[in-house]
Amino acid sequence: MLGRLNQLQRRYDELEQLMARPDVATDRERLMTLARERSSLEKLVEKYRECQAVDRSLADTTAMLQGGLDSGMAALAKQEIALLGQRRDALLEEMKLLLVSPEPNDEKDVIVEIRAGTGGEEAALFAADLYRMYARYAQSRGWQIEVIDVSGSGLGAFKEIIFEISGKGAFSKLKYERGVHRVQRVPTTEASGRIHTSTATVAVLAKAEDIEVDIRPEDLKMDFYHASGAGGQNVNKLSTAVRLTHLPTGIVSTCQDERSQLKNRQKAMAVLRARLFDIQQRKQRDAITEQRRSQVGTGDRAEKIRTYNFPQDRITDHRLNMTFHNLPHIMEGNLDELIEALAAAYRGRQLEEATA
Repeated sequence: MLGRLNQLQRRYDELEQLMARPDVATDRERLMTLARERSSLEKLVEKYRECQAVDRSLADTTAMLQGGLDSGMAALAKQEIALLGQRRDALLEEMKLLLVSPEPNDEKDVIVEIRAGTGGEEAALFAADLYRMYARYAQSRGWQIEVIDVSGSGLGAFKEIIFEISGKGAFSKLKYERGVHRVQRVPTTEASGRIHTSTATVAVLAKAEDIEVDIRPEDLKMDFYHASGAGGQNVNKLSTAVRLTHLPTGIVSTCQDERSQLKNRQKAMAVLRARLFDIQQRKQRDAITEQRRSQVGTGDRAEKIRTYNFPQDRITDHRLNMTFHNLPHIMEGNLDELIEALAAAYRGRQLEEATA
């Protein structure tokens, strides 16, 4: 890591020299580009220089102690060495965090899509359990939840549910939930007590702003139809449900949760935009490097990321190869321990890449 920090400090000094040159000072675009790069390194270099100063003080104080001091001065020197060591450790931790750049989408709101996988009615019940888990987690953090579209299958089960979670840092926390979730338990409908294995897929999409995804009107097909489910007589009288089809990709987005056709259209458009934004970002990531497949996964839906074993009261996260107990507590939305473990592993992988 120190080698990487030396390299960044040299680049910082080089940037300062470049910005002082007359030919650069008169080139506004180049000057702004260099200034942005310099600004991105400034805090890290500042911490590194402070760490170097601490190292020099440590060396000087240690040399004084070894040179022979009376008992009073020796005690003071040892105390100083201990404090300088603590400060150095703190600076190293701060620099590690600064070396790991946050993802540009980390502060965005999210659109979560949960779909029942293999396992029939039990998979649909598990999809509903996952929705409640994320909803309670969001509520515990003071985030807002809004259902966009839902397809039920009876008994409080969901074949599919799409919802938005709005709150500071929602994507930074929930991005680790993308993938296939597997459950092992005895279904309520199982008379013989046999354990079933079912799955549900979770997709977590960063909510895109209008300026981030350009959807041309001619690329959009819009259909209106009668909503199903709760809503009273208005459901049957008006075609309030909206189906949007993006013709170039074939992506379909629907919403029937609101009584207003306009609101349903807005929600369906938000889902469509998020899906297109996700595709756009995946292409960008693939173009950069295939080596970005870190130990916490890429978020592809084909990955089995976690197993919920109810008879043994445990959750196993396969990306971490770690097991967590007290499963009912976690299913109540207490996900902090799990998510923090995933975030720490991800930061560790990023740090390895940054210092390679």
